[in-house]
Amino acid sequence: QVQLVESGGGLVQPGGSLRLSCVASGSIFRINDMGWYRQAPGKQRESVAQITSGGRTNYADSVKGRFTVSRDNAKNTVYLRMNSLKPEDTAVYYCKARIRSTYRDYENDYWGQGTQVTVSS
Repeated sequence: QVQLVESGGGLVQPGGSLRLSCVASGSIFRINDMGWYRQAPGKQRESVAQITSGGRTNYADSVKGRFTVSRDNAKNTVYLRMNSLKPEDTAVYYCKARIRSTYRDYENDYWGQGTQVTVSS
């Protein structure tokens, strides 16, 4: 019984900034890696940014220097700060987390429902 809920999407002008949040809730024992993916119409879903439980990060080349992923373990939350947004960043952004629940001895991957980010004038 784990759920991820994204928020913070919306319409922003090119060059603008936006911060996405993803909160995990439910029967959580521990959250391991978390990350953000996005999918634009007609394209494959791609990894945008990942962050491990220890805070190590990696980014897609297309967003390096513009996006920052962070997490607040006390809040079971991962964030994605997006700066210098481009129209090409328009997509549905999904949160994913590898979580060990209180009822399992292994970890599962959980996905949020997605939040729309539109970069347009």
